[in-house]
Amino acid sequence: MNEIKQLIKSINEFRDARGWGQHHNPKDLAISLSIEAAELLEDFQWKSSEEAVEQNIENIKDEIADVFIYGLMLCSELDLDVETIIKDKIKKNGLKYPVSVNLAKKGK
Repeated sequence: MNEIKQLIKSINEFRDARGWGQHHNPKDLAISLSIEAAELLEDFQWKSSEEAVEQNIENIKDEIADVFIYGLMLCSELDLDVETIIKDKIKKNGLKYPVSVNLAKKGK
């Protein structure tokens, strides 16, 4: 089992041991992911990046973990392979933003 699938298995076991699975449908997981991303943003609000990291690194780590946890649970719920969808998105981005276009914008 690859590391991502093992992480998802651990997350789902944690969830299931607490009986939370009934609340983890795609809509609610997407909402929760968005809320956690907003909580991450709060760590940076009204500060420079440097100040935010210096003052809030532990909470930043926690919020990033929460975002990833909800994203992985959403993939699990939708039976999506994380590695495949990320590779597919990178390919789409490569077509949308080819290197030659970026170099032309930089004057190269």
